[in-house]
Amino acid sequence: EEADPVLLEPIMDVEVTVPDESVGAVNGDLNSRRGRLQGMEPKGGMTSIKAEVPMSEILTYSQSLTSLTGGRGDYHMSFARYEEVPTHIAQKIIAEAKQDKEEAAV
Repeated sequence: EEADPVLLEPIMDVEVTVPDESVGAVNGDLNSRRGRLQGMEPKGGMTSIKAEVPMSEILTYSQSLTSLTGGRGDYHMSFARYEEVPTHIAQKIIAEAKQDKEEAAV
């Protein structure tokens, strides 16, 4: 029988605390990282944003958050689960792996 293997990626639960004036920019940035917003909660001039974001998209988040909030933002993340990588991204990963393998064989 033919198998249809899939690539899985870790999904992280992320909680970002930012100044109220930075909420729009941070939400936009999380969306651009394939994040799914789960909710927001005001906390006295700050807002806590909860989202699920693929780990590969959040690894360099510290620098972006510092830039977006002028150094006033903070975040924490924890593993949530694995999910299938979207097809267009999986195809790119597979193509890069094949190219790396071919270059290593030379």
